[in-house]
Amino acid sequence: MVSNTVRVAVGILGNAASMLLYAAPILTFRRVVKKGSVQEFSCVPYILALFNCLLYTWYGLPVVSSGWENSTVSSINGLGILLEITFISIYIWFAPREKKKFVLQMVLPVLAFFGLTAFLSSFLFHTHRMRKVFVGSIGLVASISMYSSPMVAAKQVIMTKSVEFMPFYLSLFSFLSSALWMVYGLLGSDLFIASPNFIGCPMGILQLVLYCIYRKSDTEAEKFHDIDQENGLKVVTTHKKITGKEPEDQKD
Repeated sequence: MVSNTVRVAVGILGNAASMLLYAAPILTFRRVVKKGSVQEFSCVPYILALFNCLLYTWYGLPVVSSGWENSTVSSINGLGILLEITFISIYIWFAPREKKKFVLQMVLPVLAFFGLTAFLSSFLFHTHRMRKVFVGSIGLVASISMYSSPMVAAKQVIMTKSVEFMPFYLSLFSFLSSALWMVYGLLGSDLFIASPNFIGCPMGILQLVLYCIYRKSDTEAEKFHDIDQENGLKVVTTHKKITGKEPEDQKD
């Protein structure tokens, strides 16, 4: 009884962390809408997150799980579906033609594969245990892919030495969410929930470490840029005081 109460409490905390994780890209897409461009942002993490949310919403429903034992899993992932669809739609709207085509080529097979998974688990398997094994095995792969997808951004961070396209809060909430759901899965002896999140924890830590390392580089670059601008302004002001006009290289 106590163990079940603790599990429910951890599930609620996991819901809160996952909600923050799924909502974190709002800041990114606010920037996309403001600039009218997706810039160098990748849509792959959001597509994989959508696939993960679809599978685990289905996994937590009574069709697959026994009763409502995993209601917290299906509820938060149901919210995740709505958010990920919104983000992907915004991305498609502002992306150039080549990126639109790439996103659609990924989204449509994901939806088709989920539909096939739901159909087979409903009609091919006749016990909750078998359905959990089938859907959970696919969900495990999807979760590992979702937690690994930010490594695309991490590679860009290492190459550019800038964290511009790897939001801090996305990395932080990814770590917190995976840690809590790992504990939730272990308390319920559910390896299909615990296993992928066990892998998600070090992924989140790695992203945070990269952010700390390269955020310092960004800060120093901004500092030198500000100093250069300040020095340039002083030069222009001094030149104007002496000559009464701006330097030639400052004119259009």
